[in-house]
Amino acid sequence: MLDSEGELPPDCPNPVDQYKILLRRILENRPSGTRLRLAQALGKNRSFVSQISNPAYATPIPAPHLKVIFEICHFSPDQRRAFLEAYGRAHPRRLARAQARAQMRRLTLPLPDLGSVSRNEQLDRLLINFVEGVVGLIQDHKR
Repeated sequence: MLDSEGELPPDCPNPVDQYKILLRRILENRPSGTRLRLAQALGKNRSFVSQISNPAYATPIPAPHLKVIFEICHFSPDQRRAFLEAYGRAHPRRLARAQARAQMRRLTLPLPDLGSVSRNEQLDRLLINFVEGVVGLIQDHKR
């Protein structure tokens, strides 16, 4: 699917394949451990990262994960633009929802250390999921 320069050929027919190939190429050029850090930040297994970065799998990338992916993988502005163009062609409504969520503010909370990385990550993911659910309810109510 990629040409000799590592770019997508213009005739790559499937926009889902396009954004997955872009993500895979970016992951391949990042330090080892990036896939694991991404999986942990998303609250998923490493196999999920493999599925969302491999065109052989039909698993789409959930729109709420885009911001985390961009942060962990350090997309350049050009890479981000190309990825969002392909993602927008593949999932126009999902992209609109993700962009609407971009108008958020950040709040930092002090939390107790639960004594293990695993338990701390579980607590973080639980709180993030709760807040995302509340925000989703608020956004749905505004429509």
